Amino acid sequence: MEKEINKVKVYSTPTCFYCISLKKFLEENQISFEEINVAADQAAAKEMVDRSGQMGVPVVDIDGEIIIGFDRDKISEKLGL
Repeated sequence: MEKEINKVKVYSTPTCFYCISLKKFLEENQISFEEINVAADQAAAKEMVDRSGQMGVPVVDIDGEIIIGFDRDKISEKLGL
């Protein structure tokens, strides 16, 4: 059975420790993701706040489900890791 392909977006900033850790975790688990730098893209920052209610990063969108912060357990469960 093939592994389900997930669409993953990571709303982050370049200097956020948890963002860096999250992206490293996804790369180590060979999960492709779209990185959205909310420090450089005000429209993306507004989208993140509108969707999550959060101004802090990281915010992860996995197949439309929003996960706040680097919640390793929740992210692993959603990605089937």
